[in-house]
Amino acid sequence: MAYVQTNTLARDYNGLGARTEIVNLAKTALTPAELHTILNDMQLNGFTIAAVGTADGTPMDLTDEVTVPATDTIFSTNAILIALQSGPYTAEGTNAHGVTGAVTTVIAVFG
Repeated sequence: MAYVQTNTLARDYNGLGARTEIVNLAKTALTPAELHTILNDMQLNGFTIAAVGTADGTPMDLTDEVTVPATDTIFSTNAILIALQSGPYTAEGTNAHGVTGAVTTVIAVFG
């Protein structure tokens, strides 16, 4: 059972931004170029990308410009987690952000 410590202070924000949504991106054989396309489209739709990673903690090496190597290397995972701000985000069931076979779902909302 979890207990709140006496030095814990509850606030109406989460420290990540006013609203942060964790979006799961799933696609078999996702390439860095496809991830790049999806992340750029999210930004063009007005979202701020706070973080990108994997469920097992493998970090994604992204620069401030949200670029990834434009190679055909396939990621070792089929699920990428993206922390978005400036929501709400609407999940895309098929061909998410113009990438064939990509699907996004919102798995958590903070704030």
